[in-house]
This record gives sequence, C-alpha cells and structure tokens, in this order.
Amino acid sequence: MTAERVVTPPTRPPSTDLGGRAVRGAAVTLAGQGVRILVQILSVVVLSRILSPRDYGLLAMVTAVIGVADIFRDLGLSTAAVQARVLTERQRTNLFWINTALGLVLTLAALFLAPALAAMYQQPELVEICRILAVTFLLNGVATQYRADLNRGLRFGWLAAADVVASVMAFGVAVTMAANGAGYWALVGQQIVQYAVMLGLVVAGARWWPRLPSRGADMGGLLRFGWHMVGTQVIGYVANNADSVVIGTRLGPGPLGLYNRAFQLLMTPLTQVRAPTTQVALPVLSAVQDDDQLFAMYVRKGQLALGYTLIAGLGVVLGAAPELVATLLGDQWQAAAPLLGLLALAGALQTLGFVNYWVYLARGLTRALMQYSLIQAAIKITCVAVGSQWGVVGVAAGYALAPALTWPLSFWWLARSTSLPMRPLVASAARILALFATVAVATGLAGAAAEDAPEVVALAAAFGAGALAYLLLCGLVAPLRRDFAAVSSAVRGALRRRQGVAG
Repeated sequence: MTAERVVTPPTRPPSTDLGGRAVRGAAVTLAGQGVRILVQILSVVVLSRILSPRDYGLLAMVTAVIGVADIFRDLGLSTAAVQARVLTERQRTNLFWINTALGLVLTLAALFLAPALAAMYQQPELVEICRILAVTFLLNGVATQYRADLNRGLRFGWLAAADVVASVMAFGVAVTMAANGAGYWALVGQQIVQYAVMLGLVVAGARWWPRLPSRGADMGGLLRFGWHMVGTQVIGYVANNADSVVIGTRLGPGPLGLYNRAFQLLMTPLTQVRAPTTQVALPVLSAVQDDDQLFAMYVRKGQLALGYTLIAGLGVVLGAAPELVATLLGDQWQAAAPLLGLLALAGALQTLGFVNYWVYLARGLTRALMQYSLIQAAIKITCVAVGSQWGVVGVAAGYALAPALTWPLSFWWLARSTSLPMRPLVASAARILALFATVAVATGLAGAAAEDAPEVVALAAAFGAGALAYLLLCGLVAPLRRDFAAVSSAVRGALRRRQGVAG
C-alpha cells in the first residue's frame, strides 16, 4: 500500500532561504496590493462623484450584517490548511467540499432572510440587494481552498495577480454601470464581478481539481483549529461592524454612507495590505515555530516592517485628512474629513499589535486568541455605542479609542500564552508610535499653514512635511535609525536575490 501523497513537503528550507522567500513574497504581495489599493482609491474617488451617500449606505447596511456569514463559509479552514505541518491530498479535497457546501447553505440562507434584513433597517431596497449578493458566499466557498493552496505553496505572485485583475475588472464594470444610471446596483455588480473573476484565476493558478470526499482522512485537528478560528473571527466581525450597524439603525443610510466613504478610503485599503502580510507571515512563521530564537527574530522584523511603512503612512493620513478628502472626494464630502482622521488613528493603533495575531496563528493558539478577542470586542462595542451619542463623529472617536485601550493589553495577553519575549516588541511599538505622532503633527501643521492655497498645493505641502519629518527622525534618532536600517537591509537583500534569480 502506497503512502498518501502530501500536498506540500512538511520540511522547511534552510532558514536563510526561507527568510529570502519571505521577504520576496512580502515584496510581491505588497506590490500587488499596492496596485489593488490604487484601484480601490480610484474606485472611491470616481464612484463617489457619481453615486450618492445613500447608495453607499444601502450596500453597507447589507454587507455589515450578512458579511458575518462569510466567516462560517470559511470555517477557519483556509488558515488551518496553511498552518498545518502536513496536509494530505485527501484532507485538501475534504476541506474543499466542506467550504463549498457551507457556501451553498449560506447562499440559500441569505435568499430566505433578505426580507428580515430589510425590515430591520426599514429599507425595502435591501431585499433584492441581499439576494443578489448571496451568490458571493458560493463563489467564495469554492475559491477558499484554492487560495489556501496557493498560499501554502508560497505562490504569492499568482495570488497578487488574481486580486489585482479581479479588482480592475470589477472597477470597470462598476464605473460603466454607475455612468449609465444604475445607482447602488453598480456597487452590487462590482462585488459579483470581483469574486467571480478571482475564483476563475485562483482555480487556474492552483492547477488541481478535487476528487470525491474521503471518509478516511484525518480531519479532527484541522476542524478543531478552524472552529476556534471561527469563534475569533465572528467576535472580531461583530466588533468591527458594530459601528456600521449602530449608524445604520440610529442615523440612517445618509450618515452611514458618509462614514462608509471615509472607511473605504482608508480602512479597506489598510486591511488589503495587512491581510497579505499575514498571508506571507503565516507559512513562514509556521515553518520555524519550533525554533524560538528564529521565530522571535522574524516576528520583530515583521513588526518593524509594518511600523516603518504602514503606521508611518497613517500618520500622514491623520495630519492631511482635510486636504485628502477635499482633493479626492470633493467639497460635498468634507464632513468625512474628521472621520478619516479618526480612522487613521484607529488603523495605526490596530496595526501596532497586528504581529501578535501572527503569533497566535503560527503557534496554533487559536483558543487563547478567541478569549482575547472577546475582551477586545467588548471594549470596542462599548466605545462605539457610547460614542454614538455624539453622532457619526462620536462613533468614529469610539472606534479609535478602542484600540488605544486594547493594544497594550494584547501584549500582556500574548505573554500569558507563549514564551515569546514581549519586551523587544513593546519597545519597538513605543518607538513606532512616537514616529507616527511626530509625522502626524508635522503633516497637520503644514496643511494648516497652506489652507488658503489650492487643495492640491496644500496636500503636497502636508505630504512633504510628513515625509521630511519621517526622514529626519529615521536619520537623526539612533534607535529609529537602527530600526530603519534593519527594514531597509531586508528590502535590499530581497532585491539583490531577485536580481540574481533573474540573471
């Protein structure tokens, strides 16, 4: 009897090669996400000038509620497949059929429950919107294990290309529909096209087709891991969408559309960058999870990479929020400027502790992660609910206050569950936060000084001041200079290795 074929080798390459592949994978993934973010921002800019806040509010009402079902469609099994030390072909096939079946069940459930959703918001248009979007559960269910397979095989280039092509095609469809008067249906069409194109591309890239389900495959460990992930993701989803639900039910589609534009302009692109960093970090950290020293080194380098890129950039967004809204969205959306600034603060604070999430997943600590997520969710929902007393700006302030309270807690909670040294991570986080604050202040002062200038000039002045503050700090302050040098060295090394492969 022959041994069952393993999907990917359980052994890892040498640590030096693994580090190189990690950096190259991160570079490819972030480059792809950079293009995707540009498309996302272009979508916000163009469609916001054609569609109304109410159009966006209606779509946000549906996605804020039915989106939780997508977590059950995944059931945490995509992460389980990537994290597993060994994954057999029969296990992968069973995971495919589980995700597909769940996607079909959730599609049918969304079709049935659409009238109840419309009644909750008292918006009859939501019935048909919900029923059309229901098909995305099935599309995502089929695609789940194909994406996981590409991720596990470190094929980040194909994943990045699939995401970019799907986003570009969906944007083209949305603009065409909106220009022809389709209203909120343009946003619905954008969702459907994006998921359908992405499915076709990941199937083509993975180059495998599932067999019939197998009863003999050992699924217990994968399902236990996935179930804890579901608990964590449901808790996180409820907490992360409490703001939209509160605004939609208390303030209506107009204010929700305003909030949604600020959110789409910032938090959605930010999520699109952070999610692929997990996509790169998880298989790499999982491969070295038994080597504490190497594991800790990769985690800290990941934190520095996020801090000196994403978090520093969010400082610029915080300082230049009025100029960004005026330039990108137009004067009719100026009320979104304080929302954008508060969301930039929230995004920076969330990202400070994001590497902790990698540690939980790579070490299989999903139960501890779920327990922490309950505490985090309770704090966030409380802050948002209290903030809603002051309208949509109060909700955004509550959304920003929550991670300010929880990110220090996240390090303490992780220390209870792992032997990973926390002091270097906390020290790095403090330096990153100081850099973020300084860049935000410099950007804001420059924007205020140029407030009488044309919008584009004021924006350029704000961005220039933020960039100058960043370079001065990283050049003159010794600890920041060392951090910056470590990140730069990793990037240069990846470029040299890539050039060597190309040659």
